Amino acid sequence: MSFALRPENHFAQLPGDFYTAMPAEKVGQTPRLIHANARAAALIDLDPQVFGDPEFAQIFSGHRPIADATALAMVYSGHQFGVWAGQLGDGRALLIAQLRNRRGELWDVQLKGAGRTPYSRFGDGRAVMRSTIREYLCSEAMAALGIPTTRALAIVATGETVQRETSEPGAILTRLARSHIRFGHFEHFHHSGRHEQVRLLADHVIGEYFAPYKGDYPGWFGEVVKRTAELMADWQAVGFAHGVMNTDNMSILGLTLDYGPFGFMEAYDPGFICNHTDETGRYSFDNQPSIGLWNLHALAVALSSLIPSEELKEKLGHYETYFTQHYRARMRAKFGLVRLEEGDDRLMGGLLALMAGARVDYTLTFRGLSRLDENWLASFGAARGDAEAWATGYKARLAGEGERAAAMNAANPKYVLRNWVAETAIRAVEDRGDIAMLDRIFTMLQNPYGEQPQNEEFAAPPPPALCGLEVSCSS
Repeated sequence: MSFALRPENHFAQLPGDFYTAMPAEKVGQTPRLIHANARAAALIDLDPQVFGDPEFAQIFSGHRPIADATALAMVYSGHQFGVWAGQLGDGRALLIAQLRNRRGELWDVQLKGAGRTPYSRFGDGRAVMRSTIREYLCSEAMAALGIPTTRALAIVATGETVQRETSEPGAILTRLARSHIRFGHFEHFHHSGRHEQVRLLADHVIGEYFAPYKGDYPGWFGEVVKRTAELMADWQAVGFAHGVMNTDNMSILGLTLDYGPFGFMEAYDPGFICNHTDETGRYSFDNQPSIGLWNLHALAVALSSLIPSEELKEKLGHYETYFTQHYRARMRAKFGLVRLEEGDDRLMGGLLALMAGARVDYTLTFRGLSRLDENWLASFGAARGDAEAWATGYKARLAGEGERAAAMNAANPKYVLRNWVAETAIRAVEDRGDIAMLDRIFTMLQNPYGEQPQNEEFAAPPPPALCGLEVSCSS
């Protein structure tokens, strides 16, 4: 083997009821590397040249264990669509190593789709190529947008066929994160009355990831509240909908975790539902901030043996302020507003209302705001007159702001992972074995604010043949 990995078994030092130590199932017969991510590799000090080593696909498919690493599946519980679901856990994920990089950061290396675990329930432990490509692309897109997220190192094809609604090719995703610990980890032990385990887990998380809060449980919880509120603001600002904001999908570090039926809005619709199995719209776009707070309340209950209720309430009470401040800052940057003036919130809200009424494209409308040209006005269709009136007031407000186009383009992406773009990559790989198209879209998403004339087609709404794509929890 031309590369060496030096794992730390940090999570494995917790008691055995936190996980099941086990090897991967060795899914498939001949794992084959489809794509690997040099930027993610750098997070664990891995030279991209190792992608060509045959053992790379063996290790990151679970066919060859990492020496001295304790591979394990985590147990957790959670609320799913607002209902207590009881014990869950890593049903198709396996933490195969924790690696500390030269900067001293500990990174989880997790396989997703590498087979059954004791927490698989009725699942097969597999993942399909379709969902693997979507998560691989979107985690890189979110990172490039400056939004906290897990990362993806590699896609490996298993050679197996996996049965979902139809038969689909199987794949394994290698996912990296500073931690995969979720709100549901704490819920699992609290709701089973194991309060000492809650304390042990909190001490573990604080010691590794929140060192300034050692011995200060309320302060740590307040930081979790802040990170979660800011993550919700980040999602809202770029028009991203997660789709399944269950407590078991909420990162204790404030990362975007578990890319299932996500979606970036195209026609602006505050009530956008990206998951067609979300029949009540619980996780609609405009509900995300309130669901973030709901999930934090569930976490607060799980921490109630550690933190007095009044202190929990006090920390939760800052959520709205954190969200509003962060969201306002991101939106002001999108509008090119530097000076604070009375009426700015009304001005920004006025455009959003116009956008909702005209159902214009969210990403392209903000990208074009630095120009306010004929095409921008024409996109409002029958509401063009209202758009012109708004633009007149906006231009008056901009007097004295100075040159803003470059700063606005740095705050308003041109390229996001539209569902139809993800589907283009999926079809290329599954139907034609075309890895070049996957690589092209992947590389494009790493530079979302650049013009990229060669990729202009991917900045547009979907072509007729790819309109109306639906995404569900099936993966």
